[in-house]
Amino acid sequence: MGFIFSKSMNENMRNQQEFMVMHARLQLERQLTMQNEMRERQMAMQIAWSREFLKYFGTFFGIATVSLTTGAIKQKKPAFLFPIVPLSFILTYQYDLGYGTLLQRMKSEAEDILEMEKTKLELPKGMITFESLEKARREQSRVFTDK
Repeated sequence: MGFIFSKSMNENMRNQQEFMVMHARLQLERQLTMQNEMRERQMAMQIAWSREFLKYFGTFFGIATVSLTTGAIKQKKPAFLFPIVPLSFILTYQYDLGYGTLLQRMKSEAEDILEMEKTKLELPKGMITFESLEKARREQSRVFTDK
């Protein structure tokens, strides 16, 4: 009779442990999904910021270009036109980031790095796995129970 009761308790304990492992994996998957959602929202905010900045900087660039050109003509000093060059690079970059293909080119370059230069991305001691997290958790809980 005691053997049957013990066998039933062991089976219940095993089922409970399997449930806990499955629950932990599900929780980890949810965390990964949430992190991806947050990443996508941050990227959308970055693009939106770039587009908004472009509006203000474009206005500044237009006014500065007209003013510098007018000053260069009136003063007969072409040196007034030199600030237009770096400002145009900033304007072009912001336009490319907000409305152009910069993000697609960056994504393509990142994919190339992931495929061709994988060793530059390796973490010390390799990738974190569920098993390594569980091992660390068990060791940590053992330290607390030993004290």
